[in-house]
Amino acid sequence: MEFFCYHRDRSGSPALRQELLEEHWSYMDRYASEMIARGPTFSGSDGVPTGSLHIVDLADPAAARAFVFDEPGYQAGVYRDVLLRRWRNMLGRTMWEFPGGRTGGDRFLVLGMGSGEAADVTLPPDHELIAYGPLLSDDGSIWLGTAALVRAQNPETARAVLISDRYAHIEVHSWQFGGRPS
Repeated sequence: MEFFCYHRDRSGSPALRQELLEEHWSYMDRYASEMIARGPTFSGSDGVPTGSLHIVDLADPAAARAFVFDEPGYQAGVYRDVLLRRWRNMLGRTMWEFPGGRTGGDRFLVLGMGSGEAADVTLPPDHELIAYGPLLSDDGSIWLGTAALVRAQNPETARAVLISDRYAHIEVHSWQFGGRPS
């Protein structure tokens, strides 16, 4: 089962986040084979970290909850909250298989939160998608939104990956490929 996990940073936590970076990477190393995508988000204006994204393939919702709540930054209070949802990998690949590679161009996390009839159930044309799929209820039966990682010229172009009038709220975050620097 695939899960979308987004830890949102608590205000004033960048120093603590930096202090725990090696512990975070060591923790994530244990999930290397389950990882579909990962990386930090940043504020667009000043580049301050705002969150940590992980898309993982785990056994069940209990394993996903353990993954997000046992993470060292969460345990130490770096994050103010966690968005954890079932997810479906519509591209069928990991971020490391993105043809555009790890560098070059701006990258964004686009989160559309919705309710009712599912939106954006097919891949959008004319976008450089790194990861894309619906956010789902724990049992996978109810559509709750859509999450995309996209390479785009700017936040507005990234936001256009989703049909805006089909969502109650759309967020766009600057994002970068995560993991240990090589």
